[in-house]
Amino acid sequence: MRKLFGTDGIRAVAGEAPLDARTIFAVGVALAHQLKPVADRPTVILGMDTRESSEWIAATLTAGLLQGGAHVESAGVITTPAVAFLARKHGFAAGVVISASHNPWHDNGIKVFGGDGYKLADEVELRIEDEIFRQLESVTAPHVAALKAPAVKAEYRKEYEDFLLSSVPGLALGEMKIVLDCANGAASALAPELFARLGGKAVLTHAQPDGRNINDDCGALHPKTVAAETKAQGADLGVTFDGDADRALFADANGNVVNGDGVLLLAARDLKARGLLQKDTVVATTMSNMGLEAALRRDAIAMLRAPVGDKYVLERMQNVGASLGGEQSGHILFPHLATTGDGLLTALVVLDVVRRSGKPLHELIGDLKVFPQVILNVKVREKKPLLEITSVATAIAAAETELDGNGRVVIRYSGTEPLARVMIEAESEEAMRRHAEAIAGAIRTELGA
Repeated sequence: MRKLFGTDGIRAVAGEAPLDARTIFAVGVALAHQLKPVADRPTVILGMDTRESSEWIAATLTAGLLQGGAHVESAGVITTPAVAFLARKHGFAAGVVISASHNPWHDNGIKVFGGDGYKLADEVELRIEDEIFRQLESVTAPHVAALKAPAVKAEYRKEYEDFLLSSVPGLALGEMKIVLDCANGAASALAPELFARLGGKAVLTHAQPDGRNINDDCGALHPKTVAAETKAQGADLGVTFDGDADRALFADANGNVVNGDGVLLLAARDLKARGLLQKDTVVATTMSNMGLEAALRRDAIAMLRAPVGDKYVLERMQNVGASLGGEQSGHILFPHLATTGDGLLTALVVLDVVRRSGKPLHELIGDLKVFPQVILNVKVREKKPLLEITSVATAIAAAETELDGNGRVVIRYSGTEPLARVMIEAESEEAMRRHAEAIAGAIRTELGA
């Protein structure tokens, strides 16, 4: 079982284990050693988000990589999917991103992509973990103040922007007005130039990072922010990214939030109409709403579910040969275009569908009837198997018995935070909330931090 890697890399409070300088240095050495079969002196491409800790973490990780015999190049502040793209395009041995995605500024993380642009398989992460722990038996903490991150090569950002535009040939926004919430994160470094090349009128918000304002009441974690601004501006559409811009959520002209389920419905219909939806199948996760499943079924499109985490969605897609998948949270996978979820790419795809259809966003997904859903997050001190706790198992069983096919119960731990997530979906909002509170209460009593 992995101890350091969660569903999206290593993530913690910056400066505290496992993101203390000594462990970060060990991660660099271990990763370099694991890459040695790829090349005698493997080259790694590095990118980061806008957190104030990203620079020293990048410098420390680079020192470890160099110690392990690797060479490092930097794309500077750039999105996570950009690093995946660059790793694949240039044949780097690996791509590494310093980011904690949607987490608050004081957190940070390390995400690793293989040279093929895909996130590492669980078994590969486990091998790297084993090597990290071996390194920790002997390495000493480096003097961080004396370290420097590698010089940034600005051309990498331009290459990525060119790739994005080439993915939606002919897209021009014309008279469209859009609001872009960059979450004071990595999208802030790309969105202004990218959307200037598309025409239209882009209203940029939360695009002035100061190291501590990333995701602060903005971005994909707070989609109502961009929804309110979209309506106030009289804009046609709003887009909001998370800290590393590997996902995007939207707002329609009426100020309604459109999450990943809405994007999957819109994209599935467009791909099917153009004969590009392989197997007439979409892969979502256990968190996607039953309303999406029903809307897709009306268009003779099957929906399969995978565990939460875009890497697991991708695995299921590859197993069944699907050409579209994603998460309600806004990670959308277009494998014919990219190897990982990409918020900027998703935004361009949605804008392209809207432009070609001649219809506003709310019309394109107007028949998506969302079942009432509640998600409660419970902070926990440890992650014991929930069904082994009698009071929790009893509360879950009671909910499943009463809902009896007219709702869903999904209880899971976050892969990146010390949280248990309680999700219930039901036709009856009263029953939904009652059972969610009961299950969350039982977890809080037994495991609450």
